[in-house]
Amino acid sequence: MERRNWRRRFHTVVQQAGKNERIATGGVMRVIPAIDLKDGRCVRLRQGDMAAETVYSEDVPSVARRWQQQGADLIHVVDLNGAVDGEPKNLPQIEAVMKTVSVKVQVGGGIRTIETVRRYLHAGVARVVLGTAALTDRKFLAQACQEFPRRILLGLDARDGKVAVKGWTAVSETKAIELLKELAGLELGAVIYTDIARDGMLNGPNLTALGEVVACSLIPVIASGGITRVEDLQAVQALGPRVEGAIVGKALYDGKLDYAAAVAAIGQR
Repeated sequence: MERRNWRRRFHTVVQQAGKNERIATGGVMRVIPAIDLKDGRCVRLRQGDMAAETVYSEDVPSVARRWQQQGADLIHVVDLNGAVDGEPKNLPQIEAVMKTVSVKVQVGGGIRTIETVRRYLHAGVARVVLGTAALTDRKFLAQACQEFPRRILLGLDARDGKVAVKGWTAVSETKAIELLKELAGLELGAVIYTDIARDGMLNGPNLTALGEVVACSLIPVIASGGITRVEDLQAVQALGPRVEGAIVGKALYDGKLDYAAAVAAIGQR
């Protein structure tokens, strides 16, 4: 009887470990550098406008290496062309990043089939982000979460509080908060909340909207959009322990925010 009980406890621990395959933060919010890919280059957009781009590098792997050398342990990569077209368009660059760095990488943009999810995760990507599919194809989202528990992130991109899809080229009538509540039963790893009006504008995050997401979310929250200064990061961190991280892009590339200073300010290291 004792041996059976021991085995039962052991299997319970193993099952729980599998369910909690979430990137560990040690309870401290992390700063996550972003690499946005368009036409094979590292760029940043203004409010998601594909015509309003700033090109930062044509050597994408070197950009990833730079963030790893500065101490990042997680990099956020977005296939912008893929997000608009509905299928991966910058695979060679993403594969090159995976071969260049040893830190964890999460990828989003154009992931609309389970085959694409499998391809990325089997290739070593830590987590994938599903945005459009979360709204338009619940069956696929549920399958992905079941097959890869806690390795699927919800990309909750909002314009005026409503969910934007297809690389932010279309806005639905669904409220972001309502979608988050509807998906509460899935084995998602986290939700990335982006206020599109703040993205790439260097004018600070929408703390009110972000606070609402944190308040109703049952899973970790990652902030994205508008983070420019150390004070922005500290304000996001102050929203509570459910905030797992903050994605930062343009502020880092434009030199408005120093990565080491940002990390030190929130006590990540």
